[in-house]
Amino acid sequence: MSIVSVWAPHARSVKLVKVHEEGNEALEMTRAPEPSGRELDQRGDGWWFVEVDAPSSTSSTSSEAGPLRYGFIVESVAGTAGTLETPLPDPRSRRQPLGVHGPSERWDAKAFRWTNCEWRNPGLSGGAIYELHLGTFTPEGTLDAAIEKLPYLKDLGITFIELLPVNSFNGTHNWGYDGVSWFAVHEQYGGPEAYQRFVDAAHHAGLGVIQDVVYNHLGPSGNYLPQFGPYLKPSEANTWGDSLNLDGPESDEVRRYIIDNALMWLTDFRVDGLRLDAVHALKDERAMHILEEIALRVDHLEDRYGHKFLIAESDLNNDRLIRPSELGGFGLDGQWDDDYHHAIHANITGELDGYYGDFGGVGALAKTITDGFFHNSSWSSFRVRHHGRPIDKKNVSPLQLVVCIQDHDQIGNRAAGDRWSPALGPDQLILGAALNILSPFTPMLFMGEEFAASTPWQFFTSHPETDLGEAVRSGRFAEFERMGWDRAKVPDPQDETTFRNSVLRWEEANESSDTAHGTVLATYRELLSLRSTTPQLTDPSFASVAVDFSEEDQWLLLTRGTSSSGRVHILFNLSAQPQDLTRVREAAGLSGGVVLQLWTSPNCGGEVSGTAPGFSVVAWEQFASIE
Repeated sequence: MSIVSVWAPHARSVKLVKVHEEGNEALEMTRAPEPSGRELDQRGDGWWFVEVDAPSSTSSTSSEAGPLRYGFIVESVAGTAGTLETPLPDPRSRRQPLGVHGPSERWDAKAFRWTNCEWRNPGLSGGAIYELHLGTFTPEGTLDAAIEKLPYLKDLGITFIELLPVNSFNGTHNWGYDGVSWFAVHEQYGGPEAYQRFVDAAHHAGLGVIQDVVYNHLGPSGNYLPQFGPYLKPSEANTWGDSLNLDGPESDEVRRYIIDNALMWLTDFRVDGLRLDAVHALKDERAMHILEEIALRVDHLEDRYGHKFLIAESDLNNDRLIRPSELGGFGLDGQWDDDYHHAIHANITGELDGYYGDFGGVGALAKTITDGFFHNSSWSSFRVRHHGRPIDKKNVSPLQLVVCIQDHDQIGNRAAGDRWSPALGPDQLILGAALNILSPFTPMLFMGEEFAASTPWQFFTSHPETDLGEAVRSGRFAEFERMGWDRAKVPDPQDETTFRNSVLRWEEANESSDTAHGTVLATYRELLSLRSTTPQLTDPSFASVAVDFSEEDQWLLLTRGTSSSGRVHILFNLSAQPQDLTRVREAAGLSGGVVLQLWTSPNCGGEVSGTAPGFSVVAWEQFASIE
């Protein structure tokens, strides 16, 4: 016998429906403590329970009857939700084999036999993250197909793989941010057992896994939570939909729902960290913010499950997220830093529209490198107000800031979903890569950028509902028409071609080194190797970061290290014109001494004598004792 439970605090009655081919069966549930008689483990009122004799599905066993498929009928004052023929799926469903509108299926996470128990999570200690979307990473679009690419990622020099959201959504393909079954892995990706296989294989390959999770809203199709309880606050909608009820009446169980989901990924699936989507959209006025509560619960996993970490996506430029809790912070391990992306993008591409307007010029890039945020109580012309706050550099490490030059948002939210590669030459692509990978921060790559992928990464959906699909399509077209785009040039998100166009072409990664794809890929490998073998580049202190630059000549010199560790200097030539190295060194006070060259970008020809070519990178070591 096993127990099925569900939270439905306003229900007058709840029935569990066992789904059978020969006909469904309804069982009355009891609003009472679990039959075992144990304490409710801080659960509030409103939980319903029933004992069932059907087994759970597992990766190693099965029964003739098969795993239990089930749903709920909830009767409340407002009416009855769900029927015997179409019961509501479980809010905590671990499998949705027939999609988000179908019955739930019991699944036993403990049945999987993990084969690598020696893995140790390195944490945010300077390694590189690789962000990928399972549906477009390989032609098959599955977790098992992604396993075949793990040796490639290890050879590239990656430390962590970050998966875009994988929880169940309606349709076959989607970015993942329309998920509604937060506890279930999307079946088209392979379901929960395939996810365990992927994490196990990644750890065998020496790679960690970060899972992107969304707690600020739910998707528009298949969200049945409001029919169970007060999970949402419709009066407080954010950009993407109704906000979660984090601080209103009966919000304790809603917070528990989120926390239990976070812990599930870290324990049942053994992922190494979570990326928390758009935390600025979490509306929480409690004394202990939901992020701080999640961080405390994750810290408690250390003894049993090893180190786990949390990275927030936030546009607030507020280091409170990553300050230690004893200093009034939320105690998260890292956060995304979009300012660095904007500064690199503006300087490499020359685009200064929209939020790029404040980031033109080498000075903006230099400020972001030394201060972490460009907007740290400074005026933001895009927001038409001051924005951000200074980072507490004594208590925050630059490695806590995750940076990139391209990611799913910065590519996919462009009208055509265009990458850098079609518009920029290899030299500029490599220059941008070096600014990212050799930065004081934790670098993140977006799948395919390392071989200058020619494929776009466009906004795509597959909503089966005609009205919803049309609303998404017309909304996308209208958004970019307001910005002056021709509707005909904006891909239709509901057209499967838009999705197919975004699938990586792996033959490009196999091209020879004398092609653009091959040159860029070889250089990414060299840059990631340089980062991993040069201790100064992963020094965890802001005190080890110094910058000199020339706005007129468009060069930036980044210095890493200290007098005791030795210093590494990296010249980024952001101009098409060559730079006189002697003049640059004199301007930065580095004249004289013996220089040990570490690395040069390919257009330098492997050796630099006197000048750095346009759009090039030169790195060298010069010990303090001989400067």
